[in-house]
Amino acid sequence: MMEGSHADEWIELIVKEAKQRDAQRPIVRVDPEVMRNYGIEPGMILLIEGKRRTAAKVWYGLPEDEGKGIIRMNAIIRKNANVEIDQKVRVKKVEAKRANTIKLAPVNMTISVDQNFVQYTKQKLRDYVLMEGDLVQIQVLGQPLTFQVVQAKPNDAPVIIDEDTNLMIYEKPVENVNIPRVTWEDIGDLKEAKEKIRELVELPLKHPEIFEYLGIEPPKGVLLIGPPGTGKTLLAKAVATETNAYFIAINGPEIVSKYYGESEAKLREIFEEAKKNAPAIIFIDEIDAIAPKREEVTGEVEKRIVAQLLTLMDGLQERGQVIVIGATNRPEAVDPALRRPGRFDREIWINPPDTEGRYEILQVHTRNMPLAKDVDLRKLAEITYGYTGADIAALAREAAMRALRKALQSGILDVNKEDEEIRKDLEKIKVTMNDFLEAMREIVPSALREIHIEIPKVRWSDIGGLEEVKQELREAIEWPLKYPERFRKMGIKPPKGILLFGPPGTGKTLLAKAVATESNANFIAVRGPEILSKWFGESERAIREIFKKARMAAPCVIFFDEIDAIAPARGYAEDSPAMDRIVAQLLAEMDGVSRLDNVVVIAATNRPDIVDPALLRPGRFDRIIYVPPPDLRARFEILKIHTKNMPLAKDVDLMELAKMTEGYTGADIELLAREAGLLAMREVNGAGEVSMKHFIEAMKKIKPSITPEMIKFYEAWYERMKQTLARERQRAPTLYV
Repeated sequence: MMEGSHADEWIELIVKEAKQRDAQRPIVRVDPEVMRNYGIEPGMILLIEGKRRTAAKVWYGLPEDEGKGIIRMNAIIRKNANVEIDQKVRVKKVEAKRANTIKLAPVNMTISVDQNFVQYTKQKLRDYVLMEGDLVQIQVLGQPLTFQVVQAKPNDAPVIIDEDTNLMIYEKPVENVNIPRVTWEDIGDLKEAKEKIRELVELPLKHPEIFEYLGIEPPKGVLLIGPPGTGKTLLAKAVATETNAYFIAINGPEIVSKYYGESEAKLREIFEEAKKNAPAIIFIDEIDAIAPKREEVTGEVEKRIVAQLLTLMDGLQERGQVIVIGATNRPEAVDPALRRPGRFDREIWINPPDTEGRYEILQVHTRNMPLAKDVDLRKLAEITYGYTGADIAALAREAAMRALRKALQSGILDVNKEDEEIRKDLEKIKVTMNDFLEAMREIVPSALREIHIEIPKVRWSDIGGLEEVKQELREAIEWPLKYPERFRKMGIKPPKGILLFGPPGTGKTLLAKAVATESNANFIAVRGPEILSKWFGESERAIREIFKKARMAAPCVIFFDEIDAIAPARGYAEDSPAMDRIVAQLLAEMDGVSRLDNVVVIAATNRPDIVDPALLRPGRFDRIIYVPPPDLRARFEILKIHTKNMPLAKDVDLMELAKMTEGYTGADIELLAREAGLLAMREVNGAGEVSMKHFIEAMKKIKPSITPEMIKFYEAWYERMKQTLARERQRAPTLYV
């Protein structure tokens, strides 16, 4: 890039889309190196020359654009300059004049205008740099309203509105102006998918001569694959807007007809229409519904529709500049003949967004929202694990509805007032961080909706003792989720599975609940009997579905309680080969060909001796953790937890009680405290306090559930297992943290 600082010097830059936060701001961002070299300061005005001229204020460039000669502008400014992404524009510094008169007309819609609305619009347009013929978009009650500048005086330079400007707004609209509806700025995340679809769709539609020169056929079709709500349909709409292509959407049910040959005729008509209006995009949403595998459907209509689609996409007739985009979340159900070069040439996988992706999507859905100062979108992005774009849109909507509900209940907003007064009241409403956190209880990640279980909020502080076990669980689950870069730096993989074993009542299930709460991960609780089915293959399918959903909603914790019930040693249950198949499926899912990233399996059992040994090797249950009966200190902590809301008499000595409850588990101590409280209530006068005598009386009823023989059994088994694991560790050290 040449150096210089002449005011009238034109600079050539490449157009890129604006970031989500700038989507509706009337600014451009320029490569910081160019700004330094040409003496461009934030706040200056740039004249932008594409196929037509426009102007905008320049703002701080992005560090990632350094040295790339980029100018970032939103869809409206791109439309005003009549340029598209990756095209070149010329820019130079100019001085803006004060506008004497500005006349605006709404685009494609009639509005009613009064003096208050004119004043409101004037206030909103304070930061805008305008030229005659430009489109401007302002927010009215959270909705974008687009105007065209039909007259600007003076009209020989960019102008800025001030208090003395005479602003006039027409009620009648200007017709046939194409407003960008869904643009790249409306799509958070999906960076790779955007780049691929531009290469596969935009390039052939805009520059077919490139493909002719190279002597290759442009791609005929693109299949978008991903879970529901990840943005497949939105991506197709954005491509159509940005390429100015003719767009036809096909909905499966509209195609299917009961009359012979009618469905195929409709498909032919659609392709014919697209051909006449080329360049065109045909979008088939949920393509698996109209093009299923022919060998798996019984209806003749479906088979004929598939056959017709195949011939239209790759038949004898030339298709011209028509590209077909298909979308599905069930690629395995689409006829394989469609998934080959010449039909759907490329498949683009769209995964649920990561933390950075969720942050961008939150910016998109909250950009018109009056947010309170305490709203931390970064924090929300971190805790919305497994949320798709659609889930985040629903979360933002629910948070706003909660803020509105509170305003109506508290009387801040009164809907019986005049419109102008309501508008003033609306400005007082703010959406707070608490609104978002409360909305998260309502909005469950869509991948987990079928199997969502409300987990009681259990914190580490609610579990007495077991400090070593808690620390091991933190290292195995919380650390990989919160500090993945540390594991990458050390060149080690986090554990895939953790087996908690120990006597009944020691807190294994409670630990799993605490893990779910403290790690903020998605949580799937699997209850053994739900897996078992009388139908052949159904039990294994249930296991596969659980792991599939966990992968889609990662990071995720799967919890198998009483795993010995569904994964006993093979050959142990002689009368049930179904059990052996479940174990085999579980082994394959945990350490098979399919990768299991950011999914941790926790299992609990009090019969570790009958769990299949193949599950207890490195790569499956890497960590085997003994949850022992509580010692003296732990029993004291558990007593404190279960008596914290109890009116205790002065004679109650919890340490003395802890000494007396040798052999009691956490569950036993909880029952003991409850029984002591009931004994106090039974007294004639309804004792106001629970005294030591009530605890001693309760101990006569509640006996310890752990015997020395049980402890010996668990410790002996653990000792044997540690020796086996030590041998395994020497063979595969990198599997361990």
